[in-house]
Amino acid sequence: MSSETLTQTGMASRTTRRSRPKPDLPLGKQLLYQAILLLIAFIVVFPIMWVVSLSLDPRNISRPTELDLIPPGASLAAYQKVLDKPTANPVTFGQLSFNSMKLGFGVALFSVLVGVSAAYVFSRFDIKGRRFLMLAVLGVLMLPSIGTIAPLFVMLNKVQIGPSPADTLRNSLLGVGLAITSGALPFAIWNLKGYLDTIPRDLEEAGLIDGASRNQVFVRIILPLAMPALAVTGFLGFLTGWTEFALSWQFLTNPGDFTLTMSLWNMTGQYADSTPWSSFAAMSLLVAAPVAIVYLLLQKYIVSGLTIGSVK
Repeated sequence: MSSETLTQTGMASRTTRRSRPKPDLPLGKQLLYQAILLLIAFIVVFPIMWVVSLSLDPRNISRPTELDLIPPGASLAAYQKVLDKPTANPVTFGQLSFNSMKLGFGVALFSVLVGVSAAYVFSRFDIKGRRFLMLAVLGVLMLPSIGTIAPLFVMLNKVQIGPSPADTLRNSLLGVGLAITSGALPFAIWNLKGYLDTIPRDLEEAGLIDGASRNQVFVRIILPLAMPALAVTGFLGFLTGWTEFALSWQFLTNPGDFTLTMSLWNMTGQYADSTPWSSFAAMSLLVAAPVAIVYLLLQKYIVSGLTIGSVK
Protein backbone atom coordinates (compact mmCIF):
# COMPACT_ATOMS: atom_id res chain seq x y z
CA MET A 1 0.00 0.00 0.00
CA SER A 2 1.43 3.33 -1.02
CA SER A 3 2.11 6.18 1.38
CA GLU A 4 -0.58 8.30 -0.37
CA THR A 5 -3.19 5.60 0.28
CA LEU A 6 -2.14 5.37 3.92
CA THR A 7 -2.41 9.14 4.27
CA GLN A 8 -5.91 9.18 2.76
CA THR A 9 -6.97 6.30 5.01
CA GLY A 10 -5.67 8.11 8.09
CA MET A 11 -7.47 11.31 7.14
CA ALA A 12 -10.71 9.40 6.54
CA SER A 13 -10.45 7.68 9.92
CA ARG A 14 -9.80 10.99 11.67
CA THR A 15 -12.79 12.54 9.86
CA THR A 16 -14.95 9.59 10.94
CA ARG A 17 -13.82 9.98 14.54
CA ARG A 18 -14.53 13.71 14.49
CA SER A 19 -18.00 13.33 12.95
CA ARG A 20 -18.99 10.53 15.32
CA PRO A 21 -21.61 11.85 17.78
CA LYS A 22 -20.60 12.17 21.40
CA PRO A 23 -22.08 9.58 23.74
CA ASP A 24 -25.05 10.66 25.85
CA LEU A 25 -24.52 11.63 29.46
CA PRO A 26 -25.05 8.93 32.03
CA LEU A 27 -28.52 8.76 33.50
CA GLY A 28 -27.31 9.93 36.89
CA LYS A 29 -25.76 13.11 35.48
CA GLN A 30 -28.85 13.82 33.39
CA LEU A 31 -31.08 13.59 36.44
CA LEU A 32 -28.70 15.77 38.44
CA TYR A 33 -28.56 18.49 35.76
CA GLN A 34 -32.33 18.44 35.29
CA ALA A 35 -32.86 18.71 39.03
CA ILE A 36 -30.52 21.72 39.20
CA LEU A 37 -32.29 23.43 36.27
CA LEU A 38 -35.70 22.77 37.81
CA LEU A 39 -34.49 24.25 41.10
CA ILE A 40 -33.21 27.39 39.35
CA ALA A 41 -36.46 27.71 37.40
CA PHE A 42 -38.47 27.36 40.61
CA ILE A 43 -36.37 30.01 42.38
CA VAL A 44 -36.91 32.44 39.49
CA VAL A 45 -40.56 31.74 38.72
CA PHE A 46 -42.01 31.28 42.20
CA PRO A 47 -41.68 34.94 43.34
CA ILE A 48 -43.43 36.05 40.15
CA MET A 49 -46.19 33.50 40.68
CA TRP A 50 -46.54 34.72 44.26
CA VAL A 51 -46.97 38.33 43.08
CA VAL A 52 -49.64 37.13 40.64
CA SER A 53 -51.36 35.24 43.48
CA LEU A 54 -51.16 38.30 45.72
CA SER A 55 -52.77 40.48 43.03
CA LEU A 56 -55.71 38.06 42.85
CA ASP A 57 -56.16 37.78 46.62
CA PRO A 58 -59.11 39.86 47.86
CA ARG A 59 -57.98 39.56 51.51
CA ASN A 60 -55.22 42.16 51.04
CA ILE A 61 -52.77 40.23 53.22
CA SER A 62 -49.39 41.78 54.01
CA ARG A 63 -47.32 38.61 54.25
CA PRO A 64 -47.62 35.02 52.99
CA THR A 65 -49.45 32.66 55.29
CA GLU A 66 -49.83 29.67 52.95
CA LEU A 67 -48.47 28.29 49.68
CA ASP A 68 -51.71 28.36 47.69
CA LEU A 69 -50.89 30.03 44.37
CA ILE A 70 -54.61 30.40 43.63
CA PRO A 71 -56.01 32.23 46.67
CA PRO A 72 -59.56 31.61 47.91
CA GLY A 73 -62.05 33.95 46.31
CA ALA A 74 -59.59 35.03 43.60
CA SER A 75 -60.79 38.01 41.59
CA LEU A 76 -59.57 40.79 39.29
CA ALA A 77 -60.87 43.54 41.56
CA ALA A 78 -57.35 44.83 42.27
CA TYR A 79 -56.62 45.24 38.55
CA GLN A 80 -59.92 47.05 38.03
CA LYS A 81 -59.16 49.40 40.91
CA VAL A 82 -55.66 50.15 39.62
CA LEU A 83 -56.83 50.78 36.07
CA ASP A 84 -59.55 53.09 37.36
CA LYS A 85 -57.50 55.20 39.78
CA PRO A 86 -54.18 53.86 41.15
CA THR A 87 -53.66 56.46 43.92
CA ALA A 88 -55.38 59.39 45.58
CA ASN A 89 -53.90 61.75 42.98
CA PRO A 90 -56.39 62.74 40.24
CA VAL A 91 -54.36 60.97 37.56
CA THR A 92 -55.63 58.00 35.58
CA PHE A 93 -53.64 54.89 34.80
CA GLY A 94 -53.71 55.77 31.11
CA GLN A 95 -52.10 59.16 31.70
CA LEU A 96 -49.45 57.64 33.95
CA SER A 97 -48.69 55.01 31.30
CA PHE A 98 -48.46 57.68 28.60
CA ASN A 99 -45.96 59.69 30.68
CA SER A 100 -43.82 56.60 31.30
CA MET A 101 -44.11 55.67 27.63
CA LYS A 102 -42.83 59.08 26.59
CA LEU A 103 -39.85 58.76 28.90
CA GLY A 104 -39.09 55.18 27.86
CA PHE A 105 -39.29 55.61 24.10
CA GLY A 106 -37.76 59.10 24.23
CA VAL A 107 -34.68 57.90 26.11
CA ALA A 108 -34.38 54.86 23.83
CA LEU A 109 -34.65 56.96 20.66
CA PHE A 110 -32.21 59.71 21.62
CA SER A 111 -29.68 57.38 23.23
CA VAL A 112 -29.60 55.26 20.05
CA LEU A 113 -29.48 58.19 17.59
CA VAL A 114 -26.86 60.21 19.45
CA GLY A 115 -25.00 57.13 20.70
CA VAL A 116 -24.56 55.49 17.28
CA SER A 117 -23.44 58.78 15.71
CA ALA A 118 -20.80 59.35 18.39
CA ALA A 119 -19.79 55.68 18.37
CA TYR A 120 -19.27 55.74 14.60
CA VAL A 121 -16.97 58.76 14.90
CA PHE A 122 -14.96 57.11 17.68
CA SER A 123 -14.78 53.85 15.74
CA ARG A 124 -13.88 55.10 12.28
CA PHE A 125 -12.22 58.53 12.53
CA ASP A 126 -8.82 59.19 14.09
CA ILE A 127 -9.73 62.58 15.55
CA LYS A 128 -7.50 64.59 17.84
CA GLY A 129 -8.10 63.79 21.51
CA ARG A 130 -10.03 60.63 20.67
CA ARG A 131 -8.54 58.59 23.51
CA PHE A 132 -9.14 61.36 26.04
CA LEU A 133 -12.76 61.76 24.94
CA MET A 134 -13.38 58.03 25.22
CA LEU A 135 -11.92 58.00 28.72
CA ALA A 136 -14.07 61.00 29.63
CA VAL A 137 -17.17 59.15 28.45
CA LEU A 138 -16.05 56.11 30.45
CA GLY A 139 -15.61 58.31 33.52
CA VAL A 140 -19.19 59.53 33.22
CA LEU A 141 -20.32 55.91 32.85
CA MET A 142 -18.58 54.98 36.11
CA LEU A 143 -20.27 57.83 37.99
CA PRO A 144 -23.44 56.66 39.80
CA SER A 145 -26.52 58.28 38.32
CA ILE A 146 -27.90 59.19 41.76
CA GLY A 147 -24.84 61.40 42.30
CA THR A 148 -25.84 63.69 39.41
CA ILE A 149 -29.23 64.67 40.85
CA ALA A 150 -27.99 67.85 42.58
CA PRO A 151 -26.15 69.43 39.61
CA LEU A 152 -28.90 68.42 37.18
CA PHE A 153 -31.54 69.90 39.51
CA VAL A 154 -29.72 73.26 39.67
CA MET A 155 -28.90 73.37 35.95
CA LEU A 156 -32.36 72.43 34.66
CA ASN A 157 -34.07 74.68 37.20
CA LYS A 158 -32.47 77.72 35.56
CA VAL A 159 -34.08 77.03 32.16
CA GLN A 160 -37.58 78.52 32.00
CA ILE A 161 -39.89 77.05 29.35
CA GLY A 162 -43.22 78.70 30.30
CA PRO A 163 -44.72 82.01 31.30
CA SER A 164 -44.56 81.23 35.01
CA PRO A 165 -41.25 81.15 36.92
CA ALA A 166 -42.26 77.67 38.11
CA ASP A 167 -42.40 76.41 34.51
CA THR A 168 -38.80 75.31 34.33
CA LEU A 169 -37.16 72.49 32.44
CA ARG A 170 -36.59 70.74 35.76
CA ASN A 171 -40.32 70.52 36.48
CA SER A 172 -41.20 68.83 33.19
CA LEU A 173 -41.03 65.43 31.53
CA LEU A 174 -38.72 66.92 28.91
CA GLY A 175 -36.18 67.88 31.55
CA VAL A 176 -36.41 64.48 33.23
CA GLY A 177 -35.97 62.80 29.85
CA LEU A 178 -32.87 64.87 29.10
CA ALA A 179 -31.44 64.02 32.52
CA ILE A 180 -32.04 60.29 32.01
CA THR A 181 -30.62 60.43 28.48
CA SER A 182 -27.45 62.08 29.75
CA GLY A 183 -26.93 59.07 32.00
CA ALA A 184 -27.80 56.52 29.29
CA LEU A 185 -25.57 57.99 26.56
CA PRO A 186 -22.16 56.88 27.95
CA PHE A 187 -23.21 53.24 27.97
CA ALA A 188 -24.80 53.57 24.53
CA ILE A 189 -21.62 55.06 23.07
CA TRP A 190 -19.31 52.42 24.49
CA ASN A 191 -21.68 49.58 23.68
CA LEU A 192 -22.19 50.64 20.07
CA LYS A 193 -18.54 51.56 19.55
CA GLY A 194 -17.46 48.05 20.53
CA TYR A 195 -19.92 46.57 18.04
CA LEU A 196 -19.02 48.91 15.19
CA ASP A 197 -15.37 47.92 15.60
CA THR A 198 -16.33 44.38 14.55
CA ILE A 199 -17.84 45.52 11.22
CA PRO A 200 -15.18 45.23 8.46
CA ARG A 201 -14.05 48.52 6.96
CA ASP A 202 -13.90 46.84 3.53
CA LEU A 203 -17.69 47.12 3.27
CA GLU A 204 -17.51 50.88 3.67
CA GLU A 205 -14.65 51.16 1.21
CA ALA A 206 -16.62 49.15 -1.33
CA GLY A 207 -19.58 51.50 -0.91
CA LEU A 208 -17.36 54.56 -1.34
CA ILE A 209 -15.81 53.08 -4.47
CA ASP A 210 -19.30 52.51 -5.89
CA GLY A 211 -20.01 56.22 -5.51
CA ALA A 212 -21.86 56.36 -2.19
CA SER A 213 -21.24 59.27 0.13
CA ARG A 214 -20.09 58.86 3.72
CA ASN A 215 -23.65 59.51 4.97
CA GLN A 216 -25.10 56.95 2.56
CA VAL A 217 -22.56 54.37 3.71
CA PHE A 218 -23.50 55.07 7.32
CA VAL A 219 -27.26 54.83 6.72
CA ARG A 220 -27.41 52.01 4.18
CA ILE A 221 -24.51 49.79 5.28
CA ILE A 222 -23.50 50.45 8.87
CA LEU A 223 -26.94 50.88 10.47
CA PRO A 224 -28.47 47.68 8.99
CA LEU A 225 -25.42 45.66 10.06
CA ALA A 226 -25.51 47.20 13.54
CA MET A 227 -29.21 46.43 14.06
CA PRO A 228 -28.59 43.84 16.84
CA ALA A 229 -26.51 46.33 18.83
CA LEU A 230 -29.05 49.08 18.20
CA ALA A 231 -31.81 46.80 19.49
CA VAL A 232 -29.87 46.01 22.66
CA THR A 233 -29.07 49.68 23.27
CA GLY A 234 -32.63 50.78 22.51
CA PHE A 235 -34.13 48.16 24.80
CA LEU A 236 -31.84 49.07 27.69
CA GLY A 237 -32.60 52.76 27.09
CA PHE A 238 -36.33 52.04 27.16
CA LEU A 239 -35.90 50.00 30.33
CA THR A 240 -33.99 52.88 31.95
CA GLY A 241 -36.62 55.47 31.08
CA TRP A 242 -39.58 53.24 31.91
CA THR A 243 -38.37 52.17 35.35
CA GLU A 244 -36.64 55.42 36.39
CA PHE A 245 -37.78 56.73 39.77
CA ALA A 246 -35.18 58.88 41.56
CA LEU A 247 -34.97 61.73 39.04
CA SER A 248 -38.73 61.81 38.47
CA TRP A 249 -39.42 61.84 42.21
CA GLN A 250 -36.97 64.68 42.84
CA PHE A 251 -37.81 66.83 39.81
CA LEU A 252 -41.55 66.55 39.10
CA THR A 253 -44.19 68.27 41.23
CA ASN A 254 -47.19 68.37 38.89
CA PRO A 255 -49.38 65.23 39.31
CA GLY A 256 -50.17 65.36 35.59
CA ASP A 257 -46.52 64.56 34.86
CA PHE A 258 -46.21 61.66 37.30
CA THR A 259 -45.07 58.27 36.02
CA LEU A 260 -46.06 54.70 36.85
CA THR A 261 -43.10 54.13 39.14
CA MET A 262 -43.94 57.29 41.10
CA SER A 263 -47.53 56.15 41.54
CA LEU A 264 -46.35 52.70 42.55
CA TRP A 265 -44.29 54.29 45.33
CA ASN A 266 -47.27 56.45 46.34
CA MET A 267 -49.27 53.29 46.98
CA THR A 268 -47.02 52.29 49.88
CA GLY A 269 -48.10 53.36 53.35
CA GLN A 270 -46.14 54.27 56.44
CA TYR A 271 -46.57 50.76 57.79
CA ALA A 272 -46.93 47.40 56.06
CA ASP A 273 -50.54 46.97 57.18
CA SER A 274 -51.49 50.31 55.60
CA THR A 275 -50.35 49.28 52.11
CA PRO A 276 -52.97 47.81 49.73
CA TRP A 277 -50.84 44.84 48.79
CA SER A 278 -53.27 43.34 46.28
CA SER A 279 -53.40 46.63 44.35
CA PHE A 280 -49.66 47.06 44.76
CA ALA A 281 -49.00 43.62 43.26
CA ALA A 282 -51.43 44.26 40.40
CA MET A 283 -49.77 47.61 39.71
CA SER A 284 -46.33 45.99 39.74
CA LEU A 285 -47.35 43.43 37.13
CA LEU A 286 -48.92 46.09 34.93
CA VAL A 287 -45.74 48.17 35.13
CA ALA A 288 -43.57 45.16 34.22
CA ALA A 289 -45.75 43.99 31.31
CA PRO A 290 -44.65 46.60 28.69
CA VAL A 291 -40.98 45.81 29.33
CA ALA A 292 -41.65 42.13 28.67
CA ILE A 293 -43.60 42.98 25.51
CA VAL A 294 -40.83 45.18 24.13
CA TYR A 295 -38.28 42.48 24.89
CA LEU A 296 -40.33 39.85 23.07
CA LEU A 297 -40.65 42.12 20.04
CA LEU A 298 -36.90 42.74 19.92
CA GLN A 299 -35.84 39.30 21.15
CA LYS A 300 -34.41 38.21 17.80
CA TYR A 301 -32.09 41.20 17.57
CA ILE A 302 -31.26 41.31 21.28
CA VAL A 303 -30.18 37.68 21.45
CA SER A 304 -28.04 37.99 18.31
CA GLY A 305 -26.50 41.20 19.61
CA LEU A 306 -25.60 39.60 22.93
CA THR A 307 -24.17 36.45 21.37
CA ILE A 308 -22.04 38.33 18.84
CA GLY A 309 -20.48 40.32 21.66
CA SER A 310 -21.99 43.79 21.57
CA VAL A 311 -22.41 43.69 25.37
CA LYS A 312 -19.24 42.55 27.11
